[in-house]
Amino acid sequence: MSYTVTEKGTVTIPVEIRKKYKLNPGSKVRFIDTEHGALLVPTPTMEELRGILSKEVGYQIIREIHAERRAEAARDES
Repeated sequence: MSYTVTEKGTVTIPVEIRKKYKLNPGSKVRFIDTEHGALLVPTPTMEELRGILSKEVGYQIIREIHAERRAEAARDES
């Protein structure tokens, strides 16, 4: 199937795709440029992500992000 991009750059997402990926009015999506073309990726809300990770895994991710930011800040100061 092919769809037409409007003058304003919009395109209709087929209903089957919207249902499959739970894309409702107001849903956020990202377009990622790949070597094979553009990839449309649903962006989950914080509410949808709540509970997806165990507390310890979540804390570990936060610690890693903080460590990366501290390292970036140290490089910027050099």
